[in-house]
Amino acid sequence: MVLYVVATPIGNLGDMSPRAVETLRSVQLIAAEDTRVTMKLTSHFDIHTPLTSCHRHNEAGKAQEIVSRMLAENIDVALVTDAGTPGVSDPGMILTRLCAEAGIPVIAVPGPTALAAALSVSGFDVTEFTFYGFLPREKKPLEEKLRSMIGGQAAVIHESPFRVIALMEAVERVLPEVRVSASCDLSKLHELTLRGTPAEVLTALRANEKAEKGEYCIVLDLRNVPAPEKDAVPAELTPELRLLSLMLTGLSLREAREQLQAQGLRKNELYAAALKVKEMIENQ
Repeated sequence: MVLYVVATPIGNLGDMSPRAVETLRSVQLIAAEDTRVTMKLTSHFDIHTPLTSCHRHNEAGKAQEIVSRMLAENIDVALVTDAGTPGVSDPGMILTRLCAEAGIPVIAVPGPTALAAALSVSGFDVTEFTFYGFLPREKKPLEEKLRSMIGGQAAVIHESPFRVIALMEAVERVLPEVRVSASCDLSKLHELTLRGTPAEVLTALRANEKAEKGEYCIVLDLRNVPAPEKDAVPAELTPELRLLSLMLTGLSLREAREQLQAQGLRKNELYAAALKVKEMIENQ
């Protein structure tokens, strides 16, 4: 009884390893992110193992069902996603964890992954890197996440082709000096990697009529990105005094509170401090 975590091609079927094919043939069940997508793969390689769905929206319940069946019937199961390695910005973590907790061996069958492919073609020093996966969609949380990356070595980001321009616009606003390597259609016929500053990559994306045709894996080289200027308000001041100091620069109470929250102060603490400041102002 084993759970095999099997990496599948991210675009080029030639990247499917012989071990992955043999594993999918030998198990009694394949847990797939989308059975329709996996069925194309199994048909291509003449694999006839039964499939069951295990995706982001049903994994919490389905994973327990699969583990229970493995324990009751003593069967081997292979976990796959639509492309790449399960559990890496894809479903699979819950099933893997539950199997491990139940004492079922979990074995990786490694293979294609956009993360490693994008790093390898970036040309950056990626001795150290941080994988962020998909970033927040909303403007403010997205910009805060990008600011938090400053001081790191390299950052790896996944993005939908429909949102890549919005992401790069945010990168240009927050990290205008960062070097970018943006890869799409990795391993496919029209594989493309755009390199340069955020502004240069944005120009290339806007000029590319097929920019919305493939998933993106983006590497940011953060090594020479300057750190932001230190907070002009001394950190040792109380939250109330910090709020007042920022308000003296022309910010509203709400804007001052949001700025301090972005700098790491706790939301509840700032809310209480803002109430005191508001009361002080009203009682003047």
